[in-house]
Amino acid sequence: MDVSARELSPGLWRWTAPHPDWTPEKDKPGGWGQQVGCLYLESPEGIVLIDPLAPPEGTEEARRFWEALDADVARLGKAVVVLLGNRFHQRSAQAVLERYRGKPGARILAPEKARPFLNCEIASTFRAGDSLPGGVQAFAVSGLDGPDETVFFLPEVRALVCADALIGAGQGRVRVPPAWWAQNTPEGQERYKKEFRASLTPLMELQPEMILTSHGEPVLTGGAAALAEALDSLAWGSE
Repeated sequence: MDVSARELSPGLWRWTAPHPDWTPEKDKPGGWGQQVGCLYLESPEGIVLIDPLAPPEGTEEARRFWEALDADVARLGKAVVVLLGNRFHQRSAQAVLERYRGKPGARILAPEKARPFLNCEIASTFRAGDSLPGGVQAFAVSGLDGPDETVFFLPEVRALVCADALIGAGQGRVRVPPAWWAQNTPEGQERYKKEFRASLTPLMELQPEMILTSHGEPVLTGGAAALAEALDSLAWGSE
């Protein structure tokens, strides 16, 4: 069980952990790798976790993970907020809520359109354009598998945080996911063709420096150029 963490800027960490549903066939061309990325952000409101995934309970990695997070929560003494980028990334959100809801407090925020599909306890929902804890901004993405796909933007460090909308391709590159990541219906495939890349194009105006992906290697510099290249390139797994 490999869990690793890296500080990207003061108070901003990205950690990776193995996805519990991963199998080798998921790593096919156009698929997704075993390791997934999660974000930890310290803010004046407290700790913000984006799509958190903890190691399996009962493992040594889980003990170390929760001890480290406990120490950070105690140090800041403020409530923990979990932000979900889509319905598929509930991951360890409920576990975080259960651990900290009593003291110092915790809540889960999710895209409004994801709520009917979630099993975890949602405190409130948000829409594109809403300002979220930690100064995080939410941008809607259309054309993937479900109407709730969200990209977050961290203005202070100019970082895009992506659930499934972009995939890290290594060497400072990202790619859009393939069409089979969209709804497997004629209507869903048509939305992917017409809406998906178009919904990502406005993100260019943010001139991101970093693109922090859930799947694949993140882009830590030159994010705007990487995004522009992705929008003009074949989808992940098609090159």
